[in-house]
Amino acid sequence: MTATSWSLLEQAHTALRASTAELGDADWAAKTPCEQWNVAQVLRHAAGDQRAYAAAITGDGGPEENPFDPSVDAPGDPKDLLESAVGVSARAFATVPTDAQAVPTPLPQGPMTAEFAVGAAALDAAVHAWDIAVATGRPSPLPAELAERLLPVATAIAEPLRGFAYAPALDPRPADDATAALLRHLGRDPEWTR
Repeated sequence: MTATSWSLLEQAHTALRASTAELGDADWAAKTPCEQWNVAQVLRHAAGDQRAYAAAITGDGGPEENPFDPSVDAPGDPKDLLESAVGVSARAFATVPTDAQAVPTPLPQGPMTAEFAVGAAALDAAVHAWDIAVATGRPSPLPAELAERLLPVATAIAEPLRGFAYAPALDPRPADDATAALLRHLGRDPEWTR
């Protein structure tokens, strides 16, 4: 099987790396748009989710802790935690042909087309990159171009995940760009500040 390059996932992983690159000790306990979680928990959750997507495909190497009950403590080596998780995810998705119709996912919806499975993993990484960035006063790593590519995925998968992965959608506003529209659809206020 030929390895497949998934630019959408690569962009989302780059956003997640960018949002965490400069985190320091003072950042881990900061509150985030994920109301119940601090920055450490969002990073642990995001890493766990990437591992969960990989494990669904490969049957191996799942999350090291429950992604929906992450520790409040800063990871011992945050860069290693993130790089390991996004690396496992990227390698797993590289084995998925672009025309695959039933790619296993950890989502309640189960298998999806390759496009939507990759999009779901990318959505998770990109939105949590935004969560971490705004929680720590950094610029958004979620450009409108990336958000525009993720919006169809969010529209397709969000409803069964509301209440435990996504909050109720917020009403759109006329001036919303694609980033704001995506965030509102996922129950996040694009103007959230710490």
